[in-house]
Amino acid sequence: MTEPPSRRIVHVDMDAFFASVEQRDNPDLRGRPVAVGGSSARGVVAAASYEARRFGVRSAMPSVRAARLCPDLVFVKPRFEVYKAVSAQIRDIFARFTPAIEPLSLDEAYLDLTDRLDGRTATQIAREIRALIRAETGLTASAGVSYNKFLAKLASDQRKPDGLFVIRPEDGPDFVLSLPIARFHGVGPATAAKMERHGIRTGADLHRQSLEFLTARFGKAGQYYWNIARAIDHREVRPNRERKSIGAETTFFTDIHDLDAAAQALVPLADKVWRHAAPRGVTGRTVTLKAKYTDFRIVTRAHSDPRPVASQAELLAQATALLPQVLPDPRGVRLLGITLSALCPAEPPQADPQLPLFG
Repeated sequence: MTEPPSRRIVHVDMDAFFASVEQRDNPDLRGRPVAVGGSSARGVVAAASYEARRFGVRSAMPSVRAARLCPDLVFVKPRFEVYKAVSAQIRDIFARFTPAIEPLSLDEAYLDLTDRLDGRTATQIAREIRALIRAETGLTASAGVSYNKFLAKLASDQRKPDGLFVIRPEDGPDFVLSLPIARFHGVGPATAAKMERHGIRTGADLHRQSLEFLTARFGKAGQYYWNIARAIDHREVRPNRERKSIGAETTFFTDIHDLDAAAQALVPLADKVWRHAAPRGVTGRTVTLKAKYTDFRIVTRAHSDPRPVASQAELLAQATALLPQVLPDPRGVRLLGITLSALCPAEPPQADPQLPLFG
């Protein structure tokens, strides 16, 4: 299982995209800590400027907590139509260099430049792309260049914001060994905690594990973890990838046993799902609630309707209505998740005075 070193993959990630657009369009916000999202008790931070991040403010954080961490934080309502328009500008820039573009969201994408170099290096093209983004949008982007998607994404995080980092084929395996396991794309907080319980804290620790050990403890994902510990990733850049569902989940530090606490925990999850669905102009007809108990048993409960979900408030209401099917339970719940599937085009958004898009 060797990695073909001939591929040239670039991962481009806009820097604090939503917040940076707001600071670009409103000079009074420049240099100030900014959070895109609602400021009410039920609000959630959708994006935070780097000035806000210095105080510990992060996306998906409850707005009340963000305001406590940063008393001078300025909340700005999201403008998804603007973000979509800027994202389209950036996508047009990518298309000047390659048709092999795999968007991950409005603010990041993979590009395969393998057959599009025209005498240049992938690093030179990545540098040119970043310069064009700055010149044509007034925003900064960070980029990672490597020979596979996993390493390119790791590289784009190395010198944020406004940075460029290259991981060459001869450096990939050693680079992975030195990283904390929580930095690995595809290893979430819950998996990282589980790995730590097995003494796996770095890429080197993961590399020492056998494939049999990893598959026994992590199922099908064990093969992926074995590969990335060796800087192997055979996934191709897939243009026009069709998304079948949009979901979000969270693992709790303290197990949840009652319905009220679970219902409150669903609020930021519904917000996150809707935040990813709304800019894409999609909604769905099926809402699925996922629960993982303290014994690691997972159950799902779903509700489907011929009429698609019309708002974030409705998404939250449908997920909350499924809670009595999983709680109360003497084991307690360590994880909850919401997934929106059977995706379809959304109707034009309507104002919701009770629960705006971000609280």
